[in-house]
Amino acid sequence: MSSNWGTELWDQFDNLEKHTGWGIDFLERYTKFVKERADIELSYAKQIRNLSKKFHPKRSREEESRYSWCCAFAATLRELNEYAGQREALAENLHAHTVTELTRYTQDLKAERKSHFQDGRRAQQHIENSWKQLESSKRRFERDCKEAERAQHNFDRIDIDNKTDGEKRCSLKARQTAQQKQQAAEESRKDYLTSLNQFNQNQHQHYHTLVPVIYQRIQDMEERRIERVGEAMRSLAEVERKVLPIITQCLEGVADAAESVQPRMDTRQVVEVYKSGFDPPGDVEFEDYSATIRRSISESSYLDNRAEGRRQSRKLWPFIRKSKLMTLLSSPRQPPPPPPTSPSPGGVANSPQSPPPPAREPIAQRLNDLMTSGSRTRKQCLRSLKRGLSLKLGSGPEDYSHLPPDQRRKKLQTRISNINREIQREREQRDALAKMREVYERSPELGNAGSLEPRMDEVKQTLERLEEELHKNQGWLAEAESRLAEHNSTRQSGGCGFNSQATTPGSSSLSHLDNINHQGPASRESPDGSYTEDHSAELHFKSRSSEFDDDFDDEEPLPSIGTCKSLYPFQGQNEGTISMVEGELLSVVEEDKGDGWTRVRRNPEEEGYVPTSYIKVFLDSNAKGFMQTSRLV
Repeated sequence: MSSNWGTELWDQFDNLEKHTGWGIDFLERYTKFVKERADIELSYAKQIRNLSKKFHPKRSREEESRYSWCCAFAATLRELNEYAGQREALAENLHAHTVTELTRYTQDLKAERKSHFQDGRRAQQHIENSWKQLESSKRRFERDCKEAERAQHNFDRIDIDNKTDGEKRCSLKARQTAQQKQQAAEESRKDYLTSLNQFNQNQHQHYHTLVPVIYQRIQDMEERRIERVGEAMRSLAEVERKVLPIITQCLEGVADAAESVQPRMDTRQVVEVYKSGFDPPGDVEFEDYSATIRRSISESSYLDNRAEGRRQSRKLWPFIRKSKLMTLLSSPRQPPPPPPTSPSPGGVANSPQSPPPPAREPIAQRLNDLMTSGSRTRKQCLRSLKRGLSLKLGSGPEDYSHLPPDQRRKKLQTRISNINREIQREREQRDALAKMREVYERSPELGNAGSLEPRMDEVKQTLERLEEELHKNQGWLAEAESRLAEHNSTRQSGGCGFNSQATTPGSSSLSHLDNINHQGPASRESPDGSYTEDHSAELHFKSRSSEFDDDFDDEEPLPSIGTCKSLYPFQGQNEGTISMVEGELLSVVEEDKGDGWTRVRRNPEEEGYVPTSYIKVFLDSNAKGFMQTSRLV
């Protein structure tokens, strides 16, 4: 059923103006709703992306790529990041299409509405002016008619009383006045009829022609506005429907990541990572202490018994924890090598000469600072102490001989794979340089082929060094695999363990006790070759050194406080040091504490100590102020 505002609402001009104004206000309010919805989507996407970035590992760790639950969580974070990207695309589409178009359409609609209602007001003003003209002519006609009637009445009265000549002249004058008034009334009547006919024509045209056309335009404008609101709502749904398939794929990816978790495989992986390859210790044999009762009690025998008791009370190798602190205090201090006499690449990195020792032992100074400092600088002292530990003793031999057989084999395999990757990368760089040199030789205008020679020599030296390290590590791996094979064959044949030989609580136990008391250092080794003997000072510092170890294990990466440039090449042979070439730029993470070593970082995966005399340090201004403040504290 159709309706026409021009015929049905011909007298509702003001109400139509209010209604269309409210419709435009609604359109602006809906535009604001879509804009705020897009802002919410954008903020939500930003928070989701920040959440994914927050829990994503900042550096690749071998443990996280080894277990299925870590890989599943990493895949979930990647899918969540993609989900945030789709939400950002949704917000951008809402801003670019719906909000922008609605804002532009609202401005056009306001201008169109203003034009239509201006036409309506002009038509309404025209009919009002015609009505005023009709009223004016009507009042003039009414006035002239009343004046003509009074003049006629005055003439009739004078004519009746006309007896003398003077009275006759007055009657003639009254008659002329009455005729003039009647003539003026007749002209007013004609003018009134003309105004009336004109008003009727204008009124008919206004209510049957002008108003229907203007109101129909206003009605069309309102219908277009309502239709545009519906299109905007459909567009809002369509924009979100477009990203739903990709969002569904993200959620399916999260579900697939959850399905990829394999508890059995992860538990087997734990065995592969931490399996030592050793046999559990056998039964502890009986040790007869009654033999010492028959000895005479004297001061010398008493002291011998105390020493013997201490030797017998030493723990077996699986239950002993080495104290890095006591090993440090009982080992000689290793100073950094002096700089070479020539800065050439062939200079000797490690010279037998050494710089004069500092006035005070750095490690002892750090221990004293650790015991007397507050909680603010305790962590810094622990880090400095760890640096001294790693430089004096290192974390272990280069061939990992201090590790159990299985762990040593896995460490060597990992190192060999890393060396192979570095060799492949250096070979690719060498081939690229060779091709570039050929291009320069064919086209000298592109560059100088001789400028590539230093870099090619450097790559060649790096390849030789890597191949030498590869050959050395392959030999260690072969040795470790051969020992592991021998150990496994011995284990299968039943010749391994403490219960391999039958013993009795009699003389066998006494001879076994005597062997324990008189065995040398080599006989007190664990199956991996490490000593089980503890120093006497270790008992005194055992609890405190364990606290140091815990703090060292939880150490966080230090921020960079400056940069440095290597003046000479250095080969880091101890674990904890890092090799560098001449002219290399590195980041400084810890200053020299007086022992001649500076902690540097090449990338997030390579960090270690280099001799301070081998580098030139450029500290940041903020870092200098922080270091001075920390020293004062």
